[in-house]
Amino acid sequence: RTVECPGSRSDPSEYNLCLLLSRPVTMDEAPSEEGSHLHKRSQPRVLQPDLQQESSDLKDECKEFVNKISQYQKIVEGLIEVKDEMTKEVETEKMKAIGARNLLKTVAKKREAQQQQLQTLIAEKKLQHER
Repeated sequence: RTVECPGSRSDPSEYNLCLLLSRPVTMDEAPSEEGSHLHKRSQPRVLQPDLQQESSDLKDECKEFVNKISQYQKIVEGLIEVKDEMTKEVETEKMKAIGARNLLKTVAKKREAQQQQLQTLIAEKKLQHER
């Protein structure tokens, strides 16, 4: 059967890929110079064996990188969670401190008012005693 491959023969990689995928491949075929090779299971593969290994290594490195990023993300999420909890605790303690400060101010004002009343009462009693 005849196969028409798109593109010109000036782009060997595209043309060879089209030819490679459009015809049956036998085990006795040797790899061509353009890079068509047979896989261990007699399946056609486009990459040369050394490039295939590099590609596989890169794929493994990418998986490892993604795993590390996932671990990093989990750690960061944990830190954010801890920070949020600490923020809530700080806000709670801050409100308690503000409440205690306001209570102290109120108590101090009450004491001043009582002291003023007592001084006024003492002054009145002195006046009554002097008469």
